[in-house]
Amino acid sequence: MKRIVYSLLGLLLFVVSSCEKLLIKPDPKNTPQECFDSMWKRIDEKYSFLDYKHINWDSVKAVYQPQIKDNMNQVELFKVLDSMLYTLKDGHVNLVAPFDISRNWQWYLGYPQNYNHSIIERNYLGNNYYITGPFTNQLFLYNSKKIGYIYYGSFSDNFSDYDLDFIISRFSTADGLIIDIRDNGGGITNNVNKLLNRFVKNKTLVGRDFEKNGKGHSDFGMAYEIYAEPTYNKKGNLNLQFLDKPIVILTNRSCFSACNMFVGFMSVLPNVKIIGDRTGGGGGLPTSYQLPNGWVYRFSSTATLLPDGFNIE
Repeated sequence: MKRIVYSLLGLLLFVVSSCEKLLIKPDPKNTPQECFDSMWKRIDEKYSFLDYKHINWDSVKAVYQPQIKDNMNQVELFKVLDSMLYTLKDGHVNLVAPFDISRNWQWYLGYPQNYNHSIIERNYLGNNYYITGPFTNQLFLYNSKKIGYIYYGSFSDNFSDYDLDFIISRFSTADGLIIDIRDNGGGITNNVNKLLNRFVKNKTLVGRDFEKNGKGHSDFGMAYEIYAEPTYNKKGNLNLQFLDKPIVILTNRSCFSACNMFVGFMSVLPNVKIIGDRTGGGGGLPTSYQLPNGWVYRFSSTATLLPDGFNIE
């Protein structure tokens, strides 16, 4: 009996060992060249906007690959990879090493800020404005018209249905609404949908997402349609909406990522007007990968288009 058990155990160990050899590939060599090749190939196959931005990725490789040396140190390797990533001109592209994070912030650096909270507070909001969750809000009287004003500084700041119900109820007599999202660098896309849904009375197509799923630079999957639609509370009642009245969205160049998405989706609605600077872009959702040396990098792997085909990147 013991011999049978030992034989079975030996067979099991042999099978497990064999499976490991078949399924678990050895880690790539941790060399500067392996790191460069891994990053270049992954971006070549998965980055969303090489064709859209007219980037010749083979030419980029020809420039930066000769700069890779076997004996280069970590800082030198980081600088080469950082420079290569910079050619993508994308604020969603980063390389994270223990000693630094690469970034491209040219989407707002060099442009006027065109937003000063102190000026707004001292000249418009006064000292009796409300702070409801992450929303600064005030009701103005201008030329006998009541105007609601909301400032939302980051889509990373969560809010509740109660927050929105309170503000919409407060603005129930308003003749129009200003949503100020200047200097909003983005955040959580679920907050985009949650806020967007308060301004539609019917299910409305606002955009389409496409995932980069092939090796060709223009290989994308089927469209995932994005809708805004009225939402209901736990009692089955329609959440309070702000409908039909004029809405103005105030933007500047520092509106990025989820904020940029919100601006694009809101622009689809017939009663919405966008006033301000061109936003900073950031129309692709980023995906993260790891280099053989353990560094993490990310880049855009989807593309978002408005219903008319406009690419919000």
